[in-house]
Amino acid sequence: MDGDSFMITGLSGARGAGTVLVRRVAVYGALWASGSVLVVRDPGSEVWSLPGGVVEHAEHPEHAVVRAVAGQTGLTVAVGRLRAVVADVTTRADDVSLHTDRLLFELTVPDDARGGTVGGVLGGTASGVLGGTAGGVLGGAGGALGRAGGALDGAAGAVVEARWVDPEEAAGLPLTPYSAELLGLPVTPLPADAQPSAEPLPPAHPDRRLRFGAYGLVTDPAGRILLTQIADGYPGAGKWHLPGGGTDHGEQPTTGLLRELVEEGGQVGRVVELLGVDNLHNPAALGPEGRPLDWHGVRVIYRVLVDVPTDAVVTEVAGGSTARAGWFTVADTADLPLTGIAASAIGQLGR
Repeated sequence: MDGDSFMITGLSGARGAGTVLVRRVAVYGALWASGSVLVVRDPGSEVWSLPGGVVEHAEHPEHAVVRAVAGQTGLTVAVGRLRAVVADVTTRADDVSLHTDRLLFELTVPDDARGGTVGGVLGGTASGVLGGTAGGVLGGAGGALGRAGGALDGAAGAVVEARWVDPEEAAGLPLTPYSAELLGLPVTPLPADAQPSAEPLPPAHPDRRLRFGAYGLVTDPAGRILLTQIADGYPGAGKWHLPGGGTDHGEQPTTGLLRELVEEGGQVGRVVELLGVDNLHNPAALGPEGRPLDWHGVRVIYRVLVDVPTDAVVTEVAGGSTARAGWFTVADTADLPLTGIAASAIGQLGR
């Protein structure tokens, strides 16, 4: 856990004197084959989950899910579409309020890994436990999924149990809520005795910052795009950016984005699509703190529609990171100094 990306965000009297607020980003994937999905659980736990884990500092979330799944199952996977992003808060016995932003991806096994020996392959029946001595190949056109003889060692040396389960069997397991949501199953509270134990958190690094944000490719019925200009004193000052920003502790990404849309552009919108995730690492970002910091930003991007647009007005309090906002045609944006994330998102229009 030493390399994992956590951020201590401060103290909150509302949660009790001395409560520490901690943020982290985690990634998970749904890997289906022959009508079954792969689920895992830690030793001693009753709770099953989709395979995945915590994003390390500066690590791209898509790279993180490949690393985590390989460590838990021995499989090399390819990352597909980002299906959902959810946030949850766990109040721990050690006076830590842990907020986790969870990114849920579709996964596949590349064709060149099927039937090979990528860290151990799968064989037998679809409901079995994954093991390093499995005698079959990953099912697809010519293979079969299934039962292996044991469990796999995770990246940190802990034994992780993994199983292929069909949807009916998955519905009967104590699943983490985010896993059930991605699989389209009812989200039910876990039994009290099935709650995962609180893992130790690494100490906060004094010069590292993790920021999770939600941003929008915001358009109106005429096809105009809403952009915001970064204020002086902030990284990227003067460039035009997507509306959005960091989410608050305990806030869902879409809720935070729509709040930022009102604050930065004076618009009321609706989220219609999840476009993807962008990763930003700046090891010497200079901002209002007055000294260089090692920033890691994980930014999810949504498509947002403003059905009744108004004049773009910055409504957030003075001293914010947004200098002004404006509506632009796609042609207009060609002459603007854009941030990388804005240029990439605008490039998706019309695809």
